[in-house]
Amino acid sequence: MTEAMPGVRSASIGVWVGVGSRDESPSLSGASHFLEHVLFRGTPTRTALDISVELDEVGGEFNAFTAKEYTCFHARVLDEDLPLAVDVLGDMLTSSTVTAEDVEAEREVILDEIAMHDDDPDDVVGNLYSEKAWGTSPLGRPIAGTVDSIRSLTRAQIVRYYRSRYSPENMVVAVAGNVDHTTVVRQVRTAFSRAGFLADRSARPLPVRRGHRARRTTTGDVVMSRPFEQVNLVLGVNGLVRTDERRYALGVLNAALGGGTSSRLFQEVREARGLAYSVYSYASHYTDAGTVAVAVGCLPSKVTDVLAVVRGELGRLADGGISEVELQRGKGQLRGGLVLALEDSGSRMSRIAKAELLYDELPSIDEVLRRVQDVTLDDVNALARGLFRQQQTLAVVGPFDALPG
Repeated sequence: MTEAMPGVRSASIGVWVGVGSRDESPSLSGASHFLEHVLFRGTPTRTALDISVELDEVGGEFNAFTAKEYTCFHARVLDEDLPLAVDVLGDMLTSSTVTAEDVEAEREVILDEIAMHDDDPDDVVGNLYSEKAWGTSPLGRPIAGTVDSIRSLTRAQIVRYYRSRYSPENMVVAVAGNVDHTTVVRQVRTAFSRAGFLADRSARPLPVRRGHRARRTTTGDVVMSRPFEQVNLVLGVNGLVRTDERRYALGVLNAALGGGTSSRLFQEVREARGLAYSVYSYASHYTDAGTVAVAVGCLPSKVTDVLAVVRGELGRLADGGISEVELQRGKGQLRGGLVLALEDSGSRMSRIAKAELLYDELPSIDEVLRRVQDVTLDDVNALARGLFRQQQTLAVVGPFDALPG
């Protein structure tokens, strides 16, 4: 997939692999993220230092990330250096050596990364909420795995996961910037033909997620005692799957609830009452699951009041919906945010890749803006009633063993 952006001098490339943490069995928990790390360690023709030096020499930006349903390796370079980025990524993705030494080195790095996340209250409460919402299913497990799962993963398991999951049919290469489609196709075909990669049909296909019955979140409360200065909480409800057409209405609803400084939660929790510094709402979408949640960080003495205010705002939305003013403001936020986010080649690259990998459609920007504009007050308020009258899921991390009061 390519998108030409005349007038820019950069190009962004991403190799998106349709495998993430939710595709792992319990014994492979963290394998997708582990593999993402190991693929930077070297190939038969490049060492880890070579990979870093080649892109550093041209001022390129180079990284990767793992999500629950996909993994992405991406680079941003000058347009004239795109052939180099394509070649490096192709070499890494098709020909990584995955040596025993590399696996052991990255094992220690990942254990340090897990320890870092365990010191971050936002990460801790986010993982706790996912675990409560989706239980022991793959969606409920942390993307990076656990200390025990990372320690137990073997090189043989990592190699097997690599060879079976990283197949051409399960990958999208997306490029945006000052590029020519035919030239990019030729470069990708050359870079990804190493070791017979494009001709290999031995990989087993991933389970098809589309068409599965929607997975609902589990309700209830969970508290984790940690010696943090603040209490961090996430309060949410069952949400929408990724392809639900109501996602545009949800975007407007989220803007009104906690999507900015003019939102109800920010104004009521922070501005009017001074109960918290950080408060916002968000929506997470997956193929067959979703959630809409509120996240707050506050002092332990204020957690009871914070929960009362947040639940009160959700109840008011369920009963009375949003106003016409909030509807127009929310549409403006979505439209402006979309257009401004797509001003750089990296965002354009991500958009076309996700369209191919996750949505099976690529509406024009004008079409997306039209869909946002077509959202009505009735659409948003009907969605608010349906969402916020559901039972809630609450995850709390703080310096106590149970919620006060």
